[in-house]
Amino acid sequence: MAMFQTLPGFRDFYPEDLAKRNHIFRIWRQTAAAFGFVEYDTPVLEPLDLYRAKSGDEIEAQLFSFTDKGKREVALRPEMTPSVCRLVGERAGSLKRPIKWFSIAEFYRYERMQKGRGRCFFQFNADIFGEAGPEAEIELIALQIQCMRAFGLTPDDFCIRLSDRNLWFHFLGSLGLDEEKIRALLGAVDKFERNGDAAFKGYEERFGPLDPATKARVLSFLAIRSFDEIESALGAGASPAITARLADWRKLLGGLSAMGLSAFVQVDLGVVRGLAYYTGFVFEAFDRKGELRALAGGGRYDDLVGKLGGSDLPAVGFAIGDMTFALLLDERGLTPVVSQAPDVYCVIGGEAERKSAFADILALRAIGYRVDYPMKEVAFGKQFKAAVESGAKVALIYGSEELARGVVKLRDLGDRSEQEFPAAAVAESVLAFFSGP
Repeated sequence: MAMFQTLPGFRDFYPEDLAKRNHIFRIWRQTAAAFGFVEYDTPVLEPLDLYRAKSGDEIEAQLFSFTDKGKREVALRPEMTPSVCRLVGERAGSLKRPIKWFSIAEFYRYERMQKGRGRCFFQFNADIFGEAGPEAEIELIALQIQCMRAFGLTPDDFCIRLSDRNLWFHFLGSLGLDEEKIRALLGAVDKFERNGDAAFKGYEERFGPLDPATKARVLSFLAIRSFDEIESALGAGASPAITARLADWRKLLGGLSAMGLSAFVQVDLGVVRGLAYYTGFVFEAFDRKGELRALAGGGRYDDLVGKLGGSDLPAVGFAIGDMTFALLLDERGLTPVVSQAPDVYCVIGGEAERKSAFADILALRAIGYRVDYPMKEVAFGKQFKAAVESGAKVALIYGSEELARGVVKLRDLGDRSEQEFPAAAVAESVLAFFSGP
């Protein structure tokens, strides 16, 4: 009979793989807590209409969706934003602002598989609700950067590309385009880096050829890579709305500069993010070498909580995917080596010695030490070999001679030194050994 295989795009995590994943998640959790974010979770199965309300029917092609036994249309969650908006919307009146929440959860999308992308994946998600100003973006971009710096990554390894859909709306509106054409052009801008001039094909099929002068101005704006260039393009005789928006840019860039993060941030108006619900600043983290997909992405989505049935609430958030991030750590030689070795290995003589050892084993485990021992009677020599191969730091020796004298012997498996202590004082003696001089 053939062995069963995992489904295409799904992953098994053997212990050594899971240890690496858990290490990454542990660092992300510690970082989020340091920034004052609190953790939440949601069901992995949600009503299909939750995603239709956010993205329309076209999202269904990417979903693992089905009709359940109660005749409900449901889907495995493809992202967290609709779910967290539902949670916040239900209790918006009682939650203290700003609301700073994060999660680490698994998601499912029926997509074409490629490097750094599967059909099930984990994401670190962080969101701030209830803060309309760029102060929320300062906090979130700083968190996103620190979630990567904490692993030893530097400005030479990644950057945050920062853009602004509001600015694009102001700019394209000043060219005489209506909202429908603006949204279609932003779709073209989003694809331009990958597809070049072909990115405009969808716009031109709907609205006819794009005026060459307008197209030239769009491409010029798309190429902007600094705030000085933004001011040059928009500052002279700017409308009050643009003047206010430029002030938001100064506050955002100034805040990140004051935190010492300017080297990680690159103004890049070529980034607009494809999801239509974004309403302001958008940002993506990229590998500096350009070899990987986007490491993370996010932005402001002030209208989504209201659209999903809650009260209107300003919101901004981002997500970091585990697959591409793990690839980056591998390529930079920063993948953690996580030890799963026991602290203590107990070398045990016969059945009487085993009964004596068991109480100590449980006591040591209860205070947090990783303790292993042979489950069956094995020769002393093989036990010592197993103790060394396990990676344990010390061996506790329970032999007939030690039992007769009422002692336990501790062998340091590093320098082979030994010491004895009373059998009644095992836990205290091990604690003293690991505490050092």
